[in-house]
Amino acid sequence: MAAEMSPSRETLRRYESLEKLLIDKDLAALGDSYVNFVYSLAMSQKYKRPTGAKVNNQVLAQAVALSGLRKYLPHRVDRHARGNAAEALLVFAWLSDLLEMDECTKVLSKESDLAEAFAKLLQTVLARLGVADEHKKG
Repeated sequence: MAAEMSPSRETLRRYESLEKLLIDKDLAALGDSYVNFVYSLAMSQKYKRPTGAKVNNQVLAQAVALSGLRKYLPHRVDRHARGNAAEALLVFAWLSDLLEMDECTKVLSKESDLAEAFAKLLQTVLARLGVADEHKKG
């Protein structure tokens, strides 16, 4: 992984490392809105009616564990911080043109296990960032 991660859009500051990106609370706050929006959009498409949905932090924390992202976080982080890390990474990926919203909605609407669906998205982002992930599932 490159020592410095810098997205193509000027709306984000540069991050020295993946860990710094994952613990950015401002980015996670934006990510919370993004994750809930793409999930709501996916459910609206799946059920063919407008749906407003909120993703539980426990689901995102589980996705962090399933994706292998947990090893990039500080050792002592709670479930809330793990959920925030997922939100920060997903919105960073979208803002950096690493992950399209349409790609997110397709994965979220097809996968029956929501934590697995978010884990797939997180793994995709890690791969596109060039971060090796030994926990990757086929």
